[in-house]
Amino acid sequence: MFLQRRICTSTGSYSDNINRLKNQIELSDAIVIGAGAGLSTSAGFTYSGERFDNYFADFKEKYGISDMYSGGFYHFETQEEYWAWWSRHIFVNRYMDTPNPVYEKLFNLLKDKDYFIITTNADHCFQKAGFDKHRLFYTQGDYGLFQCSVPCHNETYDNEKVIRRMYKYQRNMKIPTELIPHCPKCGKPMTMNLRCDNKFVEDEGWNKASERYSDFLHRHRNMKVLFLELGVGMNTPVIIKYPFWKMTAKNLNACYACVNYGEAFCPSDIEDRAICLNNDIGKVIDDIS
Repeated sequence: MFLQRRICTSTGSYSDNINRLKNQIELSDAIVIGAGAGLSTSAGFTYSGERFDNYFADFKEKYGISDMYSGGFYHFETQEEYWAWWSRHIFVNRYMDTPNPVYEKLFNLLKDKDYFIITTNADHCFQKAGFDKHRLFYTQGDYGLFQCSVPCHNETYDNEKVIRRMYKYQRNMKIPTELIPHCPKCGKPMTMNLRCDNKFVEDEGWNKASERYSDFLHRHRNMKVLFLELGVGMNTPVIIKYPFWKMTAKNLNACYACVNYGEAFCPSDIEDRAICLNNDIGKVIDDIS
């Protein structure tokens, strides 16, 4: 029902919205942060342009791949080349630090609040910035984890050591064959723990995080809750955006805030309790701080 009654761009002037959002952060009993790719983009984790060219110029030249996202779906001929691509992708987006300290500034803004974070990002930036891992729900996986490609069992495995070795020792767009990861149970190739099909492994950690998120929402369901959406687009709106709209509509004490450059909007049903900021997330955090 929401998509038939949306308003776009803004719910007021920029300065008024900054003041309103600052007040909501200060006065809310709890804050639920929903984060998408736009937040990491603001922090400098861009998937195209100069950053892509710096790390993937050879793949671009050979295959015409134009960005990291589309490259993740390319069918490489060998496992050696497949893992050369993915080890670079994981290394630069999981084990490198963001160029801009947006996550750290967000942490300083919210660290003393009762918060919980749900995110579709797999880059682990929240935990690296200091956010409590028990208040995080990575719904779509983690670049730092492997799983069986079958999968034959519901476990995941830390990949930092092998990814760093793949990144260091690859030559001519291929990793050494002996570094190709295989499942310790069935021997089939490993893959990333990313939700891209029905083979995504929801391991024990994933399920516990899901339970903690549900419990947090239940405990605060009628309280003054700020649903703070940061950089969430329309690729997977059913995970964060639509639930945030629905929970705001249901709880008359709640406020919905959307900060997203080029995609800040809300349904008219909750317009009177919404703050939409069509601006860079980093700038908004700076101005609130």
